[in-house]
Amino acid sequence: MPYQKTILLGVVGDSAAGKTTISAGIARILGENRVTVICTDDYHRYNRAQRKEMGISALDPACNYMDIMEQDLDNLRRGHAILKPIYNHSTGDFDPPEYIEPTEFIIAEGLLGLHNRGLRRNFDVKVYLAPEEELRVQWKIKRDTMKRGYTPEQVRSSLEKRVNDSRNFIQPQMGDADILVKFHRPVGQEEEIGEHLNVQLMLRPTLPHPNLSELVDCDENEKNSSICTSYQRQDDWLIEALDISGKIPDQKATEVEELIWTRLQERSAKLKELCPDQYGAYTDGTETRISHPLALTQLMIVYHMLLAREELREEHRHLAQRSTV
Repeated sequence: MPYQKTILLGVVGDSAAGKTTISAGIARILGENRVTVICTDDYHRYNRAQRKEMGISALDPACNYMDIMEQDLDNLRRGHAILKPIYNHSTGDFDPPEYIEPTEFIIAEGLLGLHNRGLRRNFDVKVYLAPEEELRVQWKIKRDTMKRGYTPEQVRSSLEKRVNDSRNFIQPQMGDADILVKFHRPVGQEEEIGEHLNVQLMLRPTLPHPNLSELVDCDENEKNSSICTSYQRQDDWLIEALDISGKIPDQKATEVEELIWTRLQERSAKLKELCPDQYGAYTDGTETRISHPLALTQLMIVYHMLLAREELREEHRHLAQRSTV
């Protein structure tokens, strides 16, 4: 059986949870020539007109070719090319399939990437995006009115129809993620939807997360905190919660970035630093903005992808040594 040749990241969340923004930023940090980003929502079984006629939403696994999605992800992780379907969100129909060759890293983002065990076992790192619900609604209205031609009323109506499917099919996947990402608005700042949002990262012990304790500055009232850690019990897990303020100073954010890279190099001296000029860039209409909480979220995920790559290389070295004995 051929062994794994590439590193797979799964980014999952409800519609407009920020999957594309997170994925694009990670690809920029790693180097876009080394990363292939695919959308697992392309595996829809029915087009928009068919779904409407059948009364089924794209969030329902029965509306997707889950078996083909699983097979394609398995082929990619083993270094094999695939012929991937393409769903066009503008037309609501399918475009010709795309020939995809795997690169060093694969990012698979979509609604149902962690739905079953067969899918989950393909991923080295699993991330679930769970922004504050009203924030997600605002993001979806902004995206679908600007890019997909909907009115705000149509967007809210669509969301209301999908509430049960989201609860039954999408949200349960957060229990299988290594990292749960929760962007939320600061208290009293309901108008904030971008660069000054806070984020909470729920870090499960399924991955060896970096120790950032030396930079924690959490005070009792949390009013002046820029980065804070705490621990919560979830079923059998002891989960570390890393809270990053949207008002974190530039210098503090830079210190955290540098510490993450230091922790990475402590695990492997052979790793090269991949420090682009800007982390956390995202597009707001026609403008590019920077969010420190977004940057640190992306960098934390990159940390784990690079660790997984080094572990994979070490495994291949051991296999090669054994084959020569």
